[in-house]
Amino acid sequence: MHYRLYYWNGIQGRGEFVRLALEDAGADYVDVVREQGDAAMDAFLTGRAIGLRPFAAPFLEAGGQVVAQVAAILHFLGPRLDLVPDDAPRQLQALQLQLTIADLVTEVHDSHHPIASAAYYEDQKDAAARRAADLRRHRLPKFLGYFEAVLAQAGGVHALGRHSYVDLSLFQLLRGLDYAYPDAMASLSPTLPGLRALEARIAERPNIAAYLASTRRLPFNTQGIFRHYPELDGAIVPDED
Repeated sequence: MHYRLYYWNGIQGRGEFVRLALEDAGADYVDVVREQGDAAMDAFLTGRAIGLRPFAAPFLEAGGQVVAQVAAILHFLGPRLDLVPDDAPRQLQALQLQLTIADLVTEVHDSHHPIASAAYYEDQKDAAARRAADLRRHRLPKFLGYFEAVLAQAGGVHALGRHSYVDLSLFQLLRGLDYAYPDAMASLSPTLPGLRALEARIAERPNIAAYLASTRRLPFNTQGIFRHYPELDGAIVPDED
């Protein structure tokens, strides 16, 4: 099947979680906006295109269907790209884990834009500093500790006991957090041996390695979800509270 991925140009953002799955599977896809510009999404976002109207990018066009929301897109792609187990219970588990990743991604976004997404970071820096401190001290250890435990319970190699889109998304999550919060992640890394080993294995997968070395893999920047503002970062120490 041919896939058409729609996401904002110039950033990895949420679209990168879908892009990694397509790249890992060697899928036939086109990154539409990178070829045609943001206007290519207009007909879908305004309801003029055939198919379900998405609320926002990313969304995927495949075989006459339009699927929006990262977790829903990956739930749709998983069986088609052999990126999820065959049985329904573990496919549901994959969806649950992906939605939990999405929860953390939202918290990361809100750590630099805690008041209003449409406002500049510079207009909410004080609130961002408080929100980022809570993210570093409490939320990152809680979420990443959960994923570390899930990985260990599944045998320590894959989140679902076999390679899946969840592994790819955990890789992207770690890479994004390393960019946004390098000092905090350096503090946490000793407690995340399983996740760090998973990250290294994903980076060595042939299709992913080729993608990471290509111009298709855009660098992280301060326009996406994972943004590095040095004043929001900091090492995590036990008595920081």
